[in-house]
Parts: sequence; structure tokens; C-alpha cells
Amino acid sequence: MNSFGEKLKALRTEKGLGQVQLAKELKVSKSVISLWETGGSEPTLSNLAKIAAFFNVSIDYLAGIE
Repeated sequence: MNSFGEKLKALRTEKGLGQVQLAKELKVSKSVISLWETGGSEPTLSNLAKIAAFFNVSIDYLAGIE
């Protein structure tokens, strides 16, 4: 099973976005994106909702539930 960070990185690269571009879209810093992708931290529920909406996936998918 892929971790949240692996899923986020795959979704980001699939859209052809760099970490800086995604950070701007989600209104977070590039370092936050890096921490999420490497497992250094996890997003808040509100940021998880933003990520899900941006990539048009469910929160369950991001959390590894489905």
C-alpha cells in the first residue's frame, strides 16, 4: 500500500507540477509539500480536503482507506 506521501508525489508528478507549483496552489510552503511527501509530517484535515479537491480524489484514497 502506498503511503500518503507516495500518493501525493504521484498525483503531483502526474499533473506535471513541481513542489513549488503545488505549494502555491494549496497556499502552503514548498517545505510543507516536501515534508508531506517524505513522511516528515501529515496535513491537517483542512489541507487534506484541499488536496483531495485539487486532484479530484477522495480523502479516503489519500488516507489509504480505499
